[in-house]
Amino acid sequence: MKAGLALLRRAGRSQLAVVAVVVLTVVAFAVGGEIKESKYAVLAEAPEKTREKKNPFAGDTQAVAAGGKLFEQHCAECHGAKAGGTRKGPSLLREEVQQATPGTLFWVMTNGVVRRGMPVWSKLPELERWQVVTFLQSLKLQAKNGQP
Repeated sequence: MKAGLALLRRAGRSQLAVVAVVVLTVVAFAVGGEIKESKYAVLAEAPEKTREKKNPFAGDTQAVAAGGKLFEQHCAECHGAKAGGTRKGPSLLREEVQQATPGTLFWVMTNGVVRRGMPVWSKLPELERWQVVTFLQSLKLQAKNGQP
């Protein structure tokens, strides 16, 4: 700390101004980059092979109900009871999520989004993760049919 202060005292005003501009530019870029990054950008990171995976429970109403219960237990705290999002987690009703393939949703859930605070759910049994995906996809169908 003392060495840094001594360096600043020795530096001329023009050098200090250059350092200040560089620091402010780096900080502004870092903050701006974080704000501009979409909460849903992780959906595009799913590998092609994973995106193509089919949901073994597609259209299964029992899986929707089971997935809803699992969602309440594991996801609602951050994403909201109705998946509409909270301060902790984004809405899962957004078009970006609803248009994602089942394999993409499964991949995100399995790997989490640790840099944004979403835990890895790979320890949740695979079939239960698929049930949650089935529940999430049922939300799109409910919205189309005018249900809450």
